[in-house]
Amino acid sequence: MVWEVLQDALDRRVKATGGDGSGAPGEHGVHGVLDVLDTGGGSGNFAVPVARLGHRVTVVDPSPNALFALERRAAEAGVADRVKGVQGDAHGLFDVVERGGYDAVLCHGVLEYVDDPAEGVRNVVDALRPGGVLSLLAAGLGGAVLARALAGHFKEAKQALDDPNGRWGEGDPVPHRFTADQLTALVEGAGLRVGAVHGVRVFADLVPGVLVDTEPGALEALLKLEAVVAELSAFHSVATQLHVLGVTRSAEGA
Repeated sequence: MVWEVLQDALDRRVKATGGDGSGAPGEHGVHGVLDVLDTGGGSGNFAVPVARLGHRVTVVDPSPNALFALERRAAEAGVADRVKGVQGDAHGLFDVVERGGYDAVLCHGVLEYVDDPAEGVRNVVDALRPGGVLSLLAAGLGGAVLARALAGHFKEAKQALDDPNGRWGEGDPVPHRFTADQLTALVEGAGLRVGAVHGVRVFADLVPGVLVDTEPGALEALLKLEAVVAELSAFHSVATQLHVLGVTRSAEGA
């Protein structure tokens, strides 16, 4: 679902810059080619598919091992010339990349681990060009509460609800979790308009794996169900992850 939303946003950005072949060349004189920044992009789960679309992708990640895997994966996919990995993090983002130099920024699985989520969002937004888009994916509070409760850990579920960072205890490996309202407030506070909000993995982490593996057609049916509920706000409160698409204000009339 996240990939479909992202691909659609990139396609619309290409058209907005005249890169669809029907208007003026894009900002760098190349039809249909965007500059995309993937913060915390790791081994390239999104970066390589984005590069396959013909775009240039810069991946910023603190792990040398992840960047090595990214280089190998990009080479195997035949897109090594369009993917660049640099070591860094969201806090010191502009030590390694250009401010205001990207048509789209991906911030997936990063916000949970930064000390100041608001600062983290502001940093990635500052990397955008006018008209650019932000794809933000972060851990959802409700999904963690539901998972702990269904596992019989009721005190931990209550702790996650009471904790300002959404943590269920000292052993919780995730420093921050968010509600949809919190994420949209962060995006809007950084000066973007919220284009869409989706719940991710609403049921997938709760369904027994043996059911999906053994029941004929169960996986396909589950994926279809996930696609439907992702857009329904009533289910955002129980999603394991939340995806927010932010658009720079100057793009509203595009």
